[in-house]
Amino acid sequence: MCIPYDGACNGWDHPFDRTLHVGDLLILQGVNPKDLNINYPNSDIIVFHRPDQQGELIVHRIVGSKEVNGTQYFQTKGDGNPITKWPNVPQPEEYDYWAQPPRLGVSQDLIVGRVVVRIPWVGHIVLFMQTPNGIIAVAALVALLIIIEFALPVFRKKSTDKSPEPQATVNS
Repeated sequence: MCIPYDGACNGWDHPFDRTLHVGDLLILQGVNPKDLNINYPNSDIIVFHRPDQQGELIVHRIVGSKEVNGTQYFQTKGDGNPITKWPNVPQPEEYDYWAQPPRLGVSQDLIVGRVVVRIPWVGHIVLFMQTPNGIIAVAALVALLIIIEFALPVFRKKSTDKSPEPQATVNS
């Protein structure tokens, strides 16, 4: 969904675009497939299980729709995928068909939801946590929190135990 305007798409530029970028945090809404907006270029961006590899999630915009035997199928395309980039209208040969005969598109059963909010850059934290350095940083943060939560109260208690008790004075 990332559209490189003047160079590589790095996920840090164009925070107010009407399309998605690497590192964006997406908020999804479950939806009845019949309620999806299919009017390109203002159509809905959906998240769905890739038809030929259902363990993989794809985020693409709807470019068309058709119903076959009572099942709705959606033709999709990534906004930044060549040759035609959003908001220009792509040709049918540019649609995603996922090598699935009879090339109907994405079945309504594979749709997870539609993108309703895009929060720029926040997803970079999640991407970082999936790297080896990110895992080390998370482990160090957890260890630090454990030390703060459990060890500091023990040290504070010992230091208050050693303080001299106040002497009572007697007035005559």
